[in-house]
Amino acid sequence: MGFDERWTRGVAAAQPVAPVVLWLRENFYASLGLFVIRLYLGWTWLMAGVHKLSGFDASGYLKGALAKATGDHPDVQWWWARFLEGFAIPNVGLFNFLVPWGEVLVGIGLLLGCFTTAAVFFGAVMNFSFMFSGTVSTNPQMILLSIFLLIAGVNAGRIGLDRWIVPYIRDAWAKARRSGKSVPVGN
Repeated sequence: MGFDERWTRGVAAAQPVAPVVLWLRENFYASLGLFVIRLYLGWTWLMAGVHKLSGFDASGYLKGALAKATGDHPDVQWWWARFLEGFAIPNVGLFNFLVPWGEVLVGIGLLLGCFTTAAVFFGAVMNFSFMFSGTVSTNPQMILLSIFLLIAGVNAGRIGLDRWIVPYIRDAWAKARRSGKSVPVGN
């Protein structure tokens, strides 16, 4: 089995898929555009996280977000305010660690194209968390670009380390299943 066959194996769905989705998932030229998007998002995340590694305190941000939950037209919804009040603010030390390191790791993953889908997913989770907290900034733009990478799946990391990692993991997984070892079985 050739390298390209291992790369695209299992990408096409059994059900009809919109042509643009197939193009994003399988086309080499699409992977070039996705590469540019990935570099932009990766650099943005990495720089945001690196600046926070030297000293970051989320308590002011979280309290400010909680203050935006009042009034006739609050920027922060009541359910998110309860999460902030009941979990985030009491555990601010956890967030002081998770936010900078999460941003750095997402950035590195996207820049290197290593576990790209996971990196972009967790980046989008952070973007949504920031927006839920009443901060717009570049978050909507980053989410929109992230959606393209998520739809593309493994093709988003084709120009990157995923080019070798994904086929290796697929082959190792298939070998483990054939040998009878216990591995989780997907659909």
